[in-house]
Amino acid sequence: MKVSFIPLGCAKNLVNMEQMMALCRDAGMELQQHQSGADVVVINTCGFIDSAKSEAIDTILQVAELKDAGEVGKILVTGCLSQRYKNEILTELPEVDGVLGTGSYSRIVEAVNAVAAGETPSYFDSIHAPVEELPRVVTTPKHYAFLRIAEGCDNHCAYCIIPSLRGKYRSRKMEDVLAEAQQLADSGVKEIIVIAQDITRYGIDLYGERKLPALLRELCKMSFHWVRLHYLYPDEFTEELIDTIAEEEKILKYLDIPIQHCNDRVLKAMNRRGDKAELMALFDTLRQRIPGLVLRTSLITGLPYEDEAAFDELCEFLSEVCIERAGVFPYSPEEGTAAAKMPERVDTAEAERRAELVVDVQSRVMDAFNDSRMGEVVEVLCEGFDGQSMSYVGRSYAESPDIDGRIYFSAEEDVDPGQFVFVRITDVMDGELMGVMEE
Repeated sequence: MKVSFIPLGCAKNLVNMEQMMALCRDAGMELQQHQSGADVVVINTCGFIDSAKSEAIDTILQVAELKDAGEVGKILVTGCLSQRYKNEILTELPEVDGVLGTGSYSRIVEAVNAVAAGETPSYFDSIHAPVEELPRVVTTPKHYAFLRIAEGCDNHCAYCIIPSLRGKYRSRKMEDVLAEAQQLADSGVKEIIVIAQDITRYGIDLYGERKLPALLRELCKMSFHWVRLHYLYPDEFTEELIDTIAEEEKILKYLDIPIQHCNDRVLKAMNRRGDKAELMALFDTLRQRIPGLVLRTSLITGLPYEDEAAFDELCEFLSEVCIERAGVFPYSPEEGTAAAKMPERVDTAEAERRAELVVDVQSRVMDAFNDSRMGEVVEVLCEGFDGQSMSYVGRSYAESPDIDGRIYFSAEEDVDPGQFVFVRITDVMDGELMGVMEE
């Protein structure tokens, strides 16, 4: 049986897809990259915000056209969209032949066999069960991979549907995480990206204490060249964690800390712990303790209670704090969340306008950061040769894959993907850095 997988959404979702691929492979199924000719197409969806839902539905409809044309057999929808709309997908999208919830990834082989046999599986097991240890087919370039250390979330931010889709926070056992990490290291992975909905909380549920520092120190003993951290909540930082990041050379001085906003009233309405003063104090501490630190965050505009003054405060905050990387999203009220029922809502058009304005502010911050790097020599992980620009392309510690920019550089000798080289930054074009490899 030929099975094709389509990944949508975040890196955590990608790991789930890689696990499902491995289970299908181990069951004797043939994995193929392209949908055409597949007996079953598995669409692993995101359902976090409106744009993600739209992308998922559009993808389903595109594959449905292939199905109507006889180019694919069956369609199986998995992931967050199926978990969120388990009762609607099969009725409103008759092109879909089966659905699999986020608590049922281990049943992928059963589901694929069921749709292939003409059945309509609808599997939705508990989203709060302990994380299952499953094999993976790593689909990222061989030089980097994601390492998911936990599932679910206990933060219950007022705007967020994730706890309803992914369940309560569940850490993986440290020995299981380290065993998987060792396999990745042995396979030649040079950059390991530690991910979870909130990695700072790792271990509390299993061990009664935060175990991220201990985990990171063990990862740094392995052959990885870079250890990158994604999604650290600002209120969960400890002195031990800061010391670990500062002291371990392999841990990249790049921290993804989602703050969403800075206005105290908005933060309280969002059920975010901490306030603006604490955020500023944390960033100041991190920059003092970790020289060369690059910060990434995510921001939402148009949240309930974000009046003009709160929005102006956000823009001023960004200009003052100078967070180097930021993703900006207009607020979309998600059914089933507390924020969707709140008064003082900002209309959609205004939320989008404010997002554009924040992007403008953030662009100036990023331009200043890029300008500050002129003449700097940075270690770059080469990701290949770009035929359009006729130059090599790669990333430094300041660029995470797929979400940040890249560095284009020339070299007098051949550079292989996955090779580390030193590049002198010489120019910037359309927000992308240019450079020359140092001999």
